[in-house]
Amino acid sequence: MKLIDEIKRVNDAGSGVHMPHIYVGDPSIEFTEAIIETFAINGGDIIEIGIPFSDPVADGATFQGVCERALSNGIKPNDCLNLIKRFKEKDYLNPVVLTTYYNIPFNMGIMEFARQAKEVGVQGVIIPDMPVEESTPILEATKKNGIDLIFQVAPTTTDDRLKLVANLSESFLYVINVEGVTGSRDIIHRSTVELLKRVREYSDLPLLAGFGVSNGEHARVLTEAGADGVVAGSVYTNLYMNSHDPMDALKSIAEKVKEIKSGCNFNASA
Repeated sequence: MKLIDEIKRVNDAGSGVHMPHIYVGDPSIEFTEAIIETFAINGGDIIEIGIPFSDPVADGATFQGVCERALSNGIKPNDCLNLIKRFKEKDYLNPVVLTTYYNIPFNMGIMEFARQAKEVGVQGVIIPDMPVEESTPILEATKKNGIDLIFQVAPTTTDDRLKLVANLSESFLYVINVEGVTGSRDIIHRSTVELLKRVREYSDLPLLAGFGVSNGEHARVLTEAGADGVVAGSVYTNLYMNSHDPMDALKSIAEKVKEIKSGCNFNASA
């Protein structure tokens, strides 16, 4: 099933999509496997899995720390791909979106990266530091392998670039809620609502809103504003980072996934 078909399926059932995000290898591969399975069975419609990178420029302090610790653990891109393969072999139906910074597919070889991603079951790829104007090589590779390249738009994106992104996108647009980096925030600003309206003028594709989503109320506000789903990541990392044993945090992580998914319900009320 294509990503856009999965989003439409969830939307037609009366809910926005929830895409939880985690980087691989913090504090261990075993924990990452446990948390993505927790996402999958508690309301994570699409699972976003990140390859740790030394300079994650789109990420805030939480994910920067995650990447640093994962790299210190010796996590390599192949570890991430193998984890996705194991997840898919357990017959989970949740689509997987792979997030990576451009240096990684460039060094692997762009076509080889796309081939391996397809082989393990990846259905979409996000590359935060790749300008849309320079996306042709990776776009050709992902299309050849049946993978959707997912572009991000932000409050600073010009109308001309919005048009370009909309024309190149196939599954959904990732709408960045803020001028800044990833990380949990207390409120969803009015500017985010206006951004969703502006993006909608240029595309009929589903819109998933992320950066700062940390509770069910955020999800409710965003879906009421026109988002077809939300992305949350740092909030889950904060839960296990504050636990003496990360595995002990899986229960609270499961409850948070359910909370945010519940907020995605198109009939949710304040």
